[in-house]
Amino acid sequence: MSVELPFAPVDGIIRRNAGELRVSADAAEELARRIQSHGAELAVDAAERATADGRKTLMAADFGVEQVVAREDLTLPVAPIDRIARLRIDDRYRVGVDARIALADILEDYANNVASAAATLARHADRRTVQAEDIETYFALFE
Repeated sequence: MSVELPFAPVDGIIRRNAGELRVSADAAEELARRIQSHGAELAVDAAERATADGRKTLMAADFGVEQVVAREDLTLPVAPIDRIARLRIDDRYRVGVDARIALADILEDYANNVASAAATLARHADRRTVQAEDIETYFALFE
């Protein structure tokens, strides 16, 4: 599976949560993959909600978001989030701008939670670098 999300913003999210720890490129790549998979799943659920309402355009409310944050407050870029949203939904659906921003916000929170836990796991292992195995361990433990 190709990853739509650039690794640099994901790396930034991990660094923000890792404090003094370094971040391996593999950790950023692994988290980007997980974000993409989670985002695609959320979009499928949102498409089902839109269909139930007789719409073909996904809106922020379809993602359970009532108030959309400002686009400039996000670390994750919105264009790749749009591509992620479309990975597993039918081409007949459109993804509204507010829905893209809402999904980016949800995925950024998701990434922050994972990155924080991965940093804790790296510290517990007495390492100075957050590695892909820390991301994988998080999912093995908590999903």
